Amino acid sequence: MLRYWDGSAWTGHQAMSPAQVTVMESHPTLPLVAAIGGLAVTAAALVGSRFALIAIGSLRLPVIVYVALSVIFGYGPMLAYCIWASHRWGNGRLRDSLGFRTRWVDAGWGPVAWLATYCATIPVALFVTATRIPMKSNTEGLDGLDAERGVLIAMMIAAIIAAPFVEELLFRGVVLRGFLSVMPPWSALAVQAVVFGSIHFDPSRGTGNIGLIMVLSAAGAVFGASAYLARRLGPAIIAHALMNTVAMLIAVFVAG
Repeated sequence: MLRYWDGSAWTGHQAMSPAQVTVMESHPTLPLVAAIGGLAVTAAALVGSRFALIAIGSLRLPVIVYVALSVIFGYGPMLAYCIWASHRWGNGRLRDSLGFRTRWVDAGWGPVAWLATYCATIPVALFVTATRIPMKSNTEGLDGLDAERGVLIAMMIAAIIAAPFVEELLFRGVVLRGFLSVMPPWSALAVQAVVFGSIHFDPSRGTGNIGLIMVLSAAGAVFGASAYLARRLGPAIIAHALMNTVAMLIAVFVAG
């Protein structure tokens, strides 16, 4: 600590020395090619999984099998890419290379980020509604699965566990860090948010994708800001899981 000399005596006022001032660590980055590669793998996985499921549709397998295959085909390549990227541009450990770690304090910061997500998405949703921009929810139809409890459970596991972990690992662990290597923080956060919203595009929703992408882009902005400020994915993963949990519960028990 430093004390002040008033010219005749030491005063009681104190200040921290420069060595004691805590400086926020810079956010780790990855090469831009890592982000581009991650987005290419994601697009290929989403398109490939759709065609693969159509191709095996004639086998008349149980619906729950199709749900499981959808998760494997959709998230498997994304997770594999993240693991590969951590070895290619890091030390091979996801916690170090991509920020895939949590702390006990995230039990508090996660819900805070979740509430912030609603503060960001609700105004966008209201704007979409007021301007009559087409929007269809990505949870439509779940209320009709009452007789397929196994399918419903499988879909909830995918939405509440698989999606938050894999999507945060890719978008905030790889894509955001790649953009940060060539863009200012706020630009990188904005671009990754729009990209995150856009990967939820589904041809079956038609123009209804427009409003959905806008709302999910707002959510992606908050997830990105959370990961950027915390320098880890823990709060964003928790917030993402909570948001998906609420959406699933509303679709099943309220909308139905």
